[in-house]
Formats: sequence, structure tokens, C-alpha cells
Amino acid sequence: MNTIPEKAPGNYRWYLLGLSAATSTFVSAIPFSCMPVLFPQIANDLGLSLVQIGAVWGMASLAGVFVSLASGVISDRFGLRWVLGISCLLVGITGALRGVSTSFVMLTAFVFANGVVRAVIPVTITKAITAPFRGRNLGMAQGVGAMGMGLGLMLGPLVSATVLSPMLGGWRNVMFLYGAISAAFAVPWFLGTRSRTHDSAAFQGRPVALRTVLPGLIRNRGIWLIALTLLFRMAGITGMTGYLPIYLVEHQGWSEASADSTLAVFYAVSTISVIPLATLSDRIGIRKAILVTGLVVMTASLTLISFTEGPIMWVYMVASGLFMDSFMAIVVTMLMETEGVGIDHAGTALGLVFTISPIGATVAAPLGNSLARISPGLPFLFWAGLSVIALGTIAFTKETGWRKKKSPAQKPGGQTAQ
Repeated sequence: MNTIPEKAPGNYRWYLLGLSAATSTFVSAIPFSCMPVLFPQIANDLGLSLVQIGAVWGMASLAGVFVSLASGVISDRFGLRWVLGISCLLVGITGALRGVSTSFVMLTAFVFANGVVRAVIPVTITKAITAPFRGRNLGMAQGVGAMGMGLGLMLGPLVSATVLSPMLGGWRNVMFLYGAISAAFAVPWFLGTRSRTHDSAAFQGRPVALRTVLPGLIRNRGIWLIALTLLFRMAGITGMTGYLPIYLVEHQGWSEASADSTLAVFYAVSTISVIPLATLSDRIGIRKAILVTGLVVMTASLTLISFTEGPIMWVYMVASGLFMDSFMAIVVTMLMETEGVGIDHAGTALGLVFTISPIGATVAAPLGNSLARISPGLPFLFWAGLSVIALGTIAFTKETGWRKKKSPAQKPGGQTAQ
């Protein structure tokens, strides 16, 4: 049959949520997060400098600047099933091509190409989760999706360099393996998401009057504040995750396995905490307080990393990891709840935000790495400063939780208090 048998709405939406989370893990996250821990091997093989490593790492984010808006518009127009199926296939192909690189130029080109198609995934996955979970449980659902991303971000550093690379015979074969896994996810999206029970227009697509919709979204102050918050937040995290393993090995004398494990711990804590924190934002009806706390903790951790050494690094990774994925889940939920953003144009709004936000990560990684020539710890202070700017933009962002929306005479469910 060409369609999924009719299912109860609840069953199908949980299947969809699970598939979305798994796609985030194996297509979007692991093939991306494996790079920092493989950089020492790649640099040794291709003769790359520290600044070139930063440029390659930043290139993975730069791609999103060019395609995120287009991917949002395409997902609104043609539907999520085809967009996600084709994207998984192309992520697999371009991800595998990284393994044939023989120079800095080739590696940069293939990383950019992979980033172009991989940038489609977060936009479309977010809309796929939003469609069946609109309402009071949206934060929880986005938390599950973010947990899938966090799980992949954890597994990539944990197994790529110290387990898979020796087992498979080098970093190139790791790229080939991840490429094959990513491409395989095209199958369930093509064949398993044709249900007519949930917002079929979101999956089948509908015409988008871009010239009418886009100007309104561009003028939306809330969208811009969220985009700028993510820009500076992502800049700090991307810079730190790309540089930390090298910093610990070369400047603090850690073993490669221990240095890689710090990122694994960072992502593991994030994966564990994302659903509780995202659900908490649903329950208390306030989202900004959690975001501000996460930015404060991240700023403090980045600052302290630059001045200290030894086992205390694990504490900083645990503290900052608490809010990594939950921050993204909650801020995306705020975007979906922002006045003027509806499900019909959610992809376009997400694409606009994800077009702006990667700019910071693209610039911050090589620029921060270049500061290591002055002092090895200075890049962390630079990225901490970007986190402070994110605190400023989130302060001006309007709260979207139900506690700020309901009238004083109403209960959370919308009933009049007795």
C-alpha cells in the first residue's frame, strides 16, 4: 500500500515524533559532531593548521545561511515528506564524500556541501513536530526532538575517534559509515509519513504566497530577537566545541580519549535534561527564565575554562551542558508561539531564523581559534563575550508562555477562576 493504515491520532503523532528524533540523531547530529574529535586525525593526514581547522568547522554552519530560508519555503510549499526524504539521501551522499578529501580545499567544499543539505533537517523536523503537537505540550514535544539531537551530539564525539576510527581503519571510513546511515533514513520518510490523520497539508504542502508572507515575517520584531539570540548563542557553543578537544590535548596534556569525553559529557547531560526543562517551561508557563539561566551558566563556564585547568573542566561541561539542547527546544517553541507565526508559514519563519543564526558560528570558530596565538585560553573569553550579547537580545524578547498570555482571572486551562 502507498499509505499508512489509519491510526489513532495519538499513535501516529508519537510515531512521527520518534522518527523526527531519530532523524535528528543519526542524520543531523552524529555526522556533524564527529568532526571535532576527528580533526586531529584529519589535520595530520591533510596537513591542516589550527586556523584551517576552524575554517572547516565554521563552514559547516555557513551553509545554513544560504539555504535555511529556501528550505523553510520549500517545506511549506511541497510538504515535509518529500523534503525530508530527499534531504536524508543527500546528507548521506555529501557526508560520505568528506571521506575522499585529499586537501583543505576538497574537505572544505564537501563539508560545505554537506552543510547545505543538512541545514534543511532542523527546519523541517521542527515543523514536523509542531504540526501534531500544537498547544500546551509543544515545549515537551520540541524537547523530545531536541533530545534526539543531543543524543547524536553526544554519540558523535564519544565513539567516532576512539571506537569507530580504529575499528574501521581511519576517519575516512567513519565518514562513509555515517553517510550510509543518513541515506537509509530516506526510506521511512518516503514510505512512512503519508497519514491523512494529522495536518496532511503540512506533509503534502500547499501554495505559499512568498511575496505576501515574507515581508510580514521580516518585519516581525520577535523573530529578529530570537534569531539574534541564537546567532550569538550558537557562535559561542560552536567555537567552544570545535576547539576544546584540541585545547585540552595540546595545552593541558590530556589524553585524546579524555578530551573527547568532555564533549560527550557535555552532550550527555544536555540529552538527559532537555525533556525535563522543556516540559518545565510548559508547566510553569514561563520560557525566558530558563533561557536566561542557561546563558548565564554558559557565560560563566566559558570564562572559567580560560583561567583554570584539570578535572574542574568536567564541572564546567556538566553545568553548561544542562541547558544546551533545552535552550534550542525552548527558543524554537517561543518562535512557534510568536504572534504572526502560524503552522502554514512555520517553515518560512524557521528558515528565516536559521538563515541569520549560523552567521555567528561561521565567523566565531576561525576568529576564536586565531586568538589562540596570543593565549591558548583567550578564545573561550571571546566566546563568553558573545554569550553576554545573547543575554542582551533575549532580555528584549517577548515572553510567549501561557502565564504571560492569560488574564489574571483565568486558570492555565482558560477557565475562569472561582
